[in-house]
Amino acid sequence: MQSAVKVKPRVADGLEYPCTDVPAPAAVHAVAPGVHWLRMPLPFALEHINLWLLADGDGWAIVDCGFGSEPTRELWRGIFATHLHGKPVTRIIVTHFHPDHFGLAAWLAGEWRAPVLMTAPEYASAQGWHDAHALFTREAYLAMFQQHGLRRGTDELPLTRGNLFKRGVPAIPHQIIPLHNDQQLHINGRVWRVAAGHGHSPEHAALACDELGVLIAGDMVLPRISTNVSVQAHLPDADPLGQFLDSLTRYAARDAGTLVLPSHGLPFYGLRERVKSLHQHHAGRLAELLRACAEPRTGAEIMPVLFKRALDSQQTFFAMGETLAHLNYLRQRGQLKRENGADGIYRFAQA
Repeated sequence: MQSAVKVKPRVADGLEYPCTDVPAPAAVHAVAPGVHWLRMPLPFALEHINLWLLADGDGWAIVDCGFGSEPTRELWRGIFATHLHGKPVTRIIVTHFHPDHFGLAAWLAGEWRAPVLMTAPEYASAQGWHDAHALFTREAYLAMFQQHGLRRGTDELPLTRGNLFKRGVPAIPHQIIPLHNDQQLHINGRVWRVAAGHGHSPEHAALACDELGVLIAGDMVLPRISTNVSVQAHLPDADPLGQFLDSLTRYAARDAGTLVLPSHGLPFYGLRERVKSLHQHHAGRLAELLRACAEPRTGAEIMPVLFKRALDSQQTFFAMGETLAHLNYLRQRGQLKRENGADGIYRFAQA
């Protein structure tokens, strides 16, 4: 198992990056005792995901699985051959159900006859998307976006293209061991606690080890980009942004010297500083959106206020969901009201 290359920590945006030597595909770097960093490519704009191998007694625990493609399987096979030292994978821990994290969970479980651990709401969402249940389809989201003013069958709102989730998650495990908030996992003689987060996904399971001063943050706290927080078609009036910000506040209560291991970007120190900047980021967006609703506006009209650059169809899908999350946040706090127009389109205005 490789050790992390010792380099001078880089400081940027108030964060310190101690591990700037990024592991190549199928390579592994140590970032803390018994904690090893992998990085695998993704077939979309985000480009990469960080995965983690934890020493687990006479074996290894995997945290997150990578996108469900043959190139990712080949990279895993290379890691099995060169970095496990003949020890088996004992368990597969999944932070949340999105394809870059959950995609190869069933394959890894079958290869090693190892259990998959994740929270029950994440597993239920994976089942819904994989089996294309009525409200877990792209079609359901497009219908919701239409009600907020996006036009169907145009570049703005393209027609559906089949089950995109299944492309990244070709199979799901037949069963899981459920995780829950504050649950203790004993890994390699150390206690890791589940730190549940909400808003980005139903019940995201970050993992914290106080002894090591490490937080495997998944997608909940990223160093350079803000996590997507979107309204879901089966919960159109929910407040995922409020849930997300509350989750961040809980994470910020951790020790100031915590090493954060994110799913995208570099490991970093500065958890509290990053959480503060994310709160400020969303506060600014909410204020801008509230000003834009001096007159009644649809979600589609508001989206360019938050996302000023040109968006492709996939980016529009996420941007619209996040726009609705910000509108719902203000509406639930009495700052916006929502009206259903004669054309069946929702519009938001200052209360």
